[in-house]
Amino acid sequence: MLESIDLSLVNWSRAQFALTAMYHWVFVPLTLGLAVIIAIMETLYVKTGDVEWKKITKFWMTLFGINFAIGVATGIILEFEFGTNWSNYSWFVGDIFGAPLAIEGIFAFFMESTFIAVMFFGWNKVSKKVHLTATWLTAFGASLSALWILVANAWMQNPVGMHFNPETVRNEMINFWEVLFSPTAIYKFLHTITSGFVLAGVFVIGISAWFLLKKREVVFARKSIVVAAVFGIVSSIYLAFTGDSSARDIAQNQPMKFAAFEGLYNGSEGAGLIAMGFMSTTETDPSNENLLDFNMKLEIPNILSYMAYMDWNAFVPGINDLIDGNEKYGYMSADEKIERGKVAMAKLKAFKEAKDQGNEQLAKRLKTEFMDPDFQQNYFSYFGYGYLTDKNMLIPNVPLSFYSFHVMVGLGFYFIVFFCFALFYALKGRLEQRRKFLRLAIWSIPMAYLASQAGWIVAEVGRQPWVIQDLMPTVAAVTKISTSAVQTTFWLFAVIFTLLLIAELKIMFRQIKIGPKMDGGQH
Repeated sequence: MLESIDLSLVNWSRAQFALTAMYHWVFVPLTLGLAVIIAIMETLYVKTGDVEWKKITKFWMTLFGINFAIGVATGIILEFEFGTNWSNYSWFVGDIFGAPLAIEGIFAFFMESTFIAVMFFGWNKVSKKVHLTATWLTAFGASLSALWILVANAWMQNPVGMHFNPETVRNEMINFWEVLFSPTAIYKFLHTITSGFVLAGVFVIGISAWFLLKKREVVFARKSIVVAAVFGIVSSIYLAFTGDSSARDIAQNQPMKFAAFEGLYNGSEGAGLIAMGFMSTTETDPSNENLLDFNMKLEIPNILSYMAYMDWNAFVPGINDLIDGNEKYGYMSADEKIERGKVAMAKLKAFKEAKDQGNEQLAKRLKTEFMDPDFQQNYFSYFGYGYLTDKNMLIPNVPLSFYSFHVMVGLGFYFIVFFCFALFYALKGRLEQRRKFLRLAIWSIPMAYLASQAGWIVAEVGRQPWVIQDLMPTVAAVTKISTSAVQTTFWLFAVIFTLLLIAELKIMFRQIKIGPKMDGGQH
């Protein structure tokens, strides 16, 4: 099925989408978290009447606005790429994937954009409570906008609430609520927006630390750090819990991804968690460059079994179990799945040929057989495997998945400790004396962005080769256009996005150096 597909086109299309998504995610998490922090700060202003809180709110609101404006541009391009580069995917699941994207554009983004205008330009024009309401609704709109995007992504990871229509060769939604409230969607949404909250908390503390090092705006910096630290502690602890729930969901619905980011090659009962490990350049299997041996690893017994199945002695399948099969624990081999996928594709092809030839009786029989629940469960559920020619294509990039996951988790625990120290020093009035900590706070900002990007690498690289889990591999989703066209737009976007990022950083740095201002208004 893949002989006619140009793999260089697939790789360049993936690279272009990854480039756009990663640049877009530079801007999004700060928007998600900073919007809530701003709303909290303005609430303190309205409750206390302390004009210092108004000055603090307006400063962080300015940085929010700069980030929001540039983030919109990359988001729009990202959605257009589904049509330009991934038209086969859009055709196959457009009825499902398009719904949350449409809701996000029509409702969530519209709401966010409407109230953001009041938030920025409503000072001294509307009452304090109306302005505060607009600020909270902007924060709510930002999270609501993220919800629909993440629901769409979660459906790709775990397709539910749909059925396949052989007449149109498309997947159609039959249960919107199952799509919206699937455990995968819930965990992905909660974990992702909370990661944005953590990043924003680190950002506020880091920028405030710069003011303290410069001995400027000390009261502003102290108050900002207290709010961001409390917000960060709650968010980072909750982030750890949502990450645990998300990992458990992945273990059950995407076991190959789970095995890849845990570096688990051979499954076992009471599987241990690799807390730290370094891979060598030696391949455990010469036929696959993604399977590298470990030079060193620190493993904690039984933890992985409990994390995956809430059972200290549960069997956790490794990559080899999922590829070669494990009859004892009921895991089918990849070769068998590929064969079943081909049977499903052959049945669909025969049905379409009967329809085209006008043989309605044969077509009706083949459709009945295709839609039979047993056939759907035992054959169509492996439809995407029919595109594959080699079982090794099912193994994602293990080193990249493993290191990205451990960087993300390690930094996640670091941020919990970081926020606790920030709050402790702030409440004890020792922040100005802790100059090493203040410098560390500044350097923690890029670390937060690194953790955020690593999380998406785990989510997207770990699920390869699937664009829709088990139903459509990436190689079948790509638009058949010239590779040179994708290469040209890749470099064009790379230049544009880099210039946008440089522009944002320059504007941000300029505003930070100017510092917070107090206007003459009484509102």
